[in-house]
Amino acid sequence: MSTDHQYALTTTWTGNRGPGTTGYRDYDRDTVVAMPGKPALLGSADAAFRGDRGRWNPEDMLLAALSQCHLLSYLHACVARGVVVTAYVDDAHAVMAQDGNGGHFVSATLRPRVTVADGSMVDDAIAAHDDAHEWCFIANSVNFPVRHETVVEIG
Repeated sequence: MSTDHQYALTTTWTGNRGPGTTGYRDYDRDTVVAMPGKPALLGSADAAFRGDRGRWNPEDMLLAALSQCHLLSYLHACVARGVVVTAYVDDAHAVMAQDGNGGHFVSATLRPRVTVADGSMVDDAIAAHDDAHEWCFIANSVNFPVRHETVVEIG
């Protein structure tokens, strides 16, 4: 049985300095991403593409989506396996290759450091990352490898 879920948001360009896009250097890449009931997300292009490095860019958001999706899938997998997680931090990294005016992501590596309540849970805590990878909607939607380098600690 298949269930469809719908998502909608509004992205508004806020970078018009007055003359619009009269030239490549004549406008800012600033955006606001909004959804009803959620805080606005200030976006821009990557700094390498004349964006504001203080705002989220699409490449950041893709990596953030992969990391957060894995985390949420992982917590569910741990509940299913009887693993009590008390802390989780992921230092995620992605690589994008640029070729001319285009580019594509070639890999992402998630580096979750997980703390579990008891030493008897370590093996299942490690195995739960495979479950999470299989269940992660975002990882299942990209065309590049998403790897995991996991550390499990006892808290």
